[in-house]
Amino acid sequence: MEYDKRSQESPMSDDKILTTEDGKAIELNDSGVPMVTAADGNALAIISPAAERALTRKFDLRILPVLAIMYLFNSLDKSNLGNAKTHGLEKTLGLKGTQYNTILSVYFVPYVLTAPFLGILGKQYGPNRVLPLMMFSFGFCTLMVTAAKNFAGIMTLRWFLGMSESAFFPLVIYYQTTFYRRGELARRLAIFYAAQSIASAFGGLLAFGVFQIESDTIAEWRYLFIIEGVCTILFSFFAFFYLPHSAATAKFLSPAEKELAYYRIAVKTNLYTVAPNISGAVMLLILAFASDFTRWRFPFVALGFLFTFLGMIVYVGIDVKSQLQVAYFATFMMTWGTSAPSVLLDVWYNNNIAHEGRRVVLTSIGVPLANLMGVVSSNIFQNQDAPKYIPALATTAAFGATGLALTLILGAFMIFDNGRRDRKVGRKIDVKDIPTERLRDGPRVEEFRWFY
Repeated sequence: MEYDKRSQESPMSDDKILTTEDGKAIELNDSGVPMVTAADGNALAIISPAAERALTRKFDLRILPVLAIMYLFNSLDKSNLGNAKTHGLEKTLGLKGTQYNTILSVYFVPYVLTAPFLGILGKQYGPNRVLPLMMFSFGFCTLMVTAAKNFAGIMTLRWFLGMSESAFFPLVIYYQTTFYRRGELARRLAIFYAAQSIASAFGGLLAFGVFQIESDTIAEWRYLFIIEGVCTILFSFFAFFYLPHSAATAKFLSPAEKELAYYRIAVKTNLYTVAPNISGAVMLLILAFASDFTRWRFPFVALGFLFTFLGMIVYVGIDVKSQLQVAYFATFMMTWGTSAPSVLLDVWYNNNIAHEGRRVVLTSIGVPLANLMGVVSSNIFQNQDAPKYIPALATTAAFGATGLALTLILGAFMIFDNGRRDRKVGRKIDVKDIPTERLRDGPRVEEFRWFY
């Protein structure tokens, strides 16, 4: 049975009935097992749930770890400036006033401006090629920081770093949608995204170790950029030759597994930062797995916002110096909600956009715009507000409360609108029962149902 490799780029589906490009249909037989039938009704193949689980395990073991390591390096290269600041970066480069805040902020300008274009290039030439090239680029920018001598030099490097990292996360999301179904994606994306929290913890440990190096030739903080930059570049070469374009070209799959993959997808201060970030990664996994298990998105997004909001409020409301343990616990709560809303929001809106082109463009625009808030966070933590940083924490808490409210409102609207649509047709329709081709045109289609 032949199949079209291009269909690996088709939207995800959990449909009961769907039609492939060659006219064959996939439906549930009397035992509830998906099967492929020809136009004359003869069964051509049965999609075994056990075989599907074995296939996804292969993806989990062969693709997911590589993407997670790539994103770990991405997060390290993006955040190492803060660790370098604690060990003399400002003094070495002669930074004055708010120049450090400026070099943090400038990163987000090209990050937002170039992401849509790089996202389109990624779809055209394949994320398996564009992602490693982007990784090489931001690894090179990180390595070149060791040669920066002044404010102008590091400003230029931060600009190109933002450009080279801009579409990285959107492309990883898109790449995973070509291997996993909607109901499988959140926990896989969470495992990948947990690398960011792990990177924050590992970055603190790495910085602590590197800063023990005594050198008379270059500043100790420069070794941090040398190590991270070189490791990033080396891994980018491995990823370039390892990552498959699609399941149809994956060397680790047998012909039968490639065929199965087609039919299941094709449808029209250093050390103290370690523990909180590890707990944040664990909470991210818990929320993501719970979201996939219950097939609910917005309650877990709201819960993430709530954790961060409560952590900020607790921290602001106590005397940090006399209640140090309570303050430290509050930082755990802050990390519990920092990653989950981002991961689940990305999954949420991708679940509600079946059109492939719109999904790529929206992700390429939405993720960088969300990261644009880094401009705010780069400038609200001012030295004169230490040690409690009340203005910064109050601002962050306000954003958390706003995100919580908007999430609950949007979730309530989706529930209400689905109920209204059900009443109109006189029966309840679950979103997983709707063929994806009917979802491609969005809410204006009568059969459309929100995935909330």
